[in-house]
Amino acid sequence: MSEVNEVHEVYPYLSVRSTAEAIDFYARAFGAVELFRLTEPGGRIGHAEIRIGPATIMLADAFPEYGIDAPPASGTIGFRLHLHVANVDQMFARAVDAGAAVIRPLQDQFYGERTASVRDPFGHSWLLGGHLETLTPQEMQRRYTALFAT
Repeated sequence: MSEVNEVHEVYPYLSVRSTAEAIDFYARAFGAVELFRLTEPGGRIGHAEIRIGPATIMLADAFPEYGIDAPPASGTIGFRLHLHVANVDQMFARAVDAGAAVIRPLQDQFYGERTASVRDPFGHSWLLGGHLETLTPQEMQRRYTALFAT
């Protein structure tokens, strides 16, 4: 039975200082494809959508007059996007070549993934991950607990 308020999809919506530059960066770094953009007569982009793999990401220029600001280009924020890819080493190199700053270099993780973390020039953090091995939640917990025993 369908609920009236059933969620059909969730879209990350990024505020950036230059949506046009961000779209170009995401295309170079992550293979994003622009779906469309809505541009004000003055040039500010009020809404754009890109696709990275199967995911749609919405983005727009900052609108401080409406309380919508973009994060600083450096520093920490409490939001990250995770891209799970077939070849994480290749995606990491692509992102760095496009201008992403390395937060955490590539490393094999206890939970069965090879991961890295980068920050784009617009202040957003991206986790990049690739599958190494399939583990049960119990095995992941066992390995996680063992990290604290040393």
